[in-house]
Amino acid sequence: MAFYEYKCKTCDSTFEMRRSMSESDEPAPCPDGHLNSVRLLSVFAATGISSGSSGSSAPAALPSGGGCGGHCACH
Repeated sequence: MAFYEYKCKTCDSTFEMRRSMSESDEPAPCPDGHLNSVRLLSVFAATGISSGSSGSSAPAALPSGGGCGGHCACH
C-alpha cells in the first residue's frame, strides 16, 4: 500500500489516499464525497552531500547494485 495524491475536478480539493498500486489510477472520493478525481504526479527528491573537504553539493554515490540495493530493475 502506498499514499497517492489526488485532485477533485468538482471542488478542486487536493487530498491523499492510501491505496494499493492496482487501485491507484481509479477515481478516489474527495473529502466532500465527489467521485470526479484524478491522480496527481507526486515528485520527491533525495539529495546528499559528499564527505569531501571541497564543500561540493554533489549527490551521494548510490549503493552498489543500484539505487534500491539491487532488488529491482532500476540498476
